[in-house]
Amino acid sequence: MINIKTYEPKYGDPVVALILNIQQNEFQVPVTLADQPDLLAIDSFYQQRNGEFWVAVNEQDEVVGTIALIDNGEIFGTIRKMFVRADYRGKERGVAASLFKHLEQKAIENQMIALYLGTVDRLKASHRFYEKNGFSQIPKQDLPHNYPLMQVDTMFFKKELSTKK
Repeated sequence: MINIKTYEPKYGDPVVALILNIQQNEFQVPVTLADQPDLLAIDSFYQQRNGEFWVAVNEQDEVVGTIALIDNGEIFGTIRKMFVRADYRGKERGVAASLFKHLEQKAIENQMIALYLGTVDRLKASHRFYEKNGFSQIPKQDLPHNYPLMQVDTMFFKKELSTKK
């Protein structure tokens, strides 16, 4: 059984360990903790306005997935830090889908009309996940003017949201 929980400081070290392991060891993305100061300030970086950071935890309260929504102060949100531990990936487990559904519902509740995200081209499975969940790839120049760019991102996606009740 997986539970989606709002981030609390007790999850800080496990979140950092999960994300860095996936980035550095699994996908060889050349990024360090120093390149991601947001991971050491989740409350002040993500948990602002209508933004949030969630963790997926297993029965032992171990962090097995993460996702974050940045409220850009306009009518769109940015998805960041969507990571799922390798042994919890796949449609059968549904961890990524649960995290994304949770984030999308929060964005719709707060009348955001679109979600954007950036990623690297080597994460092919994540690209398929985004496309299956209604995202379309867009060129970098189509990002909103205040989109928070990450230096390593090379691909960008957008999803229009329906805010009709």
